[in-house]
Amino acid sequence: MPAMSRVEKAVCRSAPWRVFTRRLVLPWALQGIALSGEVLEIGGGSGAMAEQLLATTPAITMCVTDFDQTMVSSAVEKLTRFGTRVTARQADATALPFADSSFDTVVSWIMLHHTVAWEKALSEAVRVLRPGGLLVAYDLVDAGPMRWLHRAEPADHRMIGIDELRAELARLPVVDVSVRPGLGHVVMRFNARRAPTPSS
Repeated sequence: MPAMSRVEKAVCRSAPWRVFTRRLVLPWALQGIALSGEVLEIGGGSGAMAEQLLATTPAITMCVTDFDQTMVSSAVEKLTRFGTRVTARQADATALPFADSSFDTVVSWIMLHHTVAWEKALSEAVRVLRPGGLLVAYDLVDAGPMRWLHRAEPADHRMIGIDELRAELARLPVVDVSVRPGLGHVVMRFNARRAPTPSS
C-alpha cells in the first residue's frame, strides 16, 4: 500500500484542515450517525478526524491506523490527551492485523483511493467488523476534476466509481447499504452494516 505524498502529509497536519474537519467534513461524513463502542479508523493520517470524534463522542474508544509510520507518530502526539481511550499503530488497510469481528465500527475518511487495491481494503474493513457493526466512510469519486487533481500528485492512487463501489459492497456480507454522492459528484459518503450471523 502506498504512503502519502509530502503535500498530503502537510495538509493532514495543518490547522486549517483541523478546523475544516471539525466544522464541515466530519458532520457531513457521519450523516447524523451516532457512534459507540470500539472504533477502528483506517488511514487515519495525523489523527485530525479521530481527535474530533474522541472529543465529541465520549461513548467510543478508538484504534487509529495508518500505513505511514510518520503519520502514526503524529497521531500519537495529537491524541495523547485522550489517554487509554485511543491507540495508534501502523497497519496496511489491505491486510489489517486484527482478528475477525474485532470492532463495533470502522471509519475511513478519504483514503480508500490511496490503497490502490481499495476492494481488498473494503473487504478487510468488513471482516474486522462485528456482526451488526457499522462501516462509515467517504471518498473521492472517479470524476474528471479528481483525476486531474491527482495527476499532479506523485502518490499512487486508484479512483473509485460510484457504481464500482456499489457493486463491491453488494459482494460483501453487508446490509443497509447507502452510497450518496455529494459536492457535484466529486465525493461520496457511504455506510453499511455487517450482516448478522445466521442463527444456528
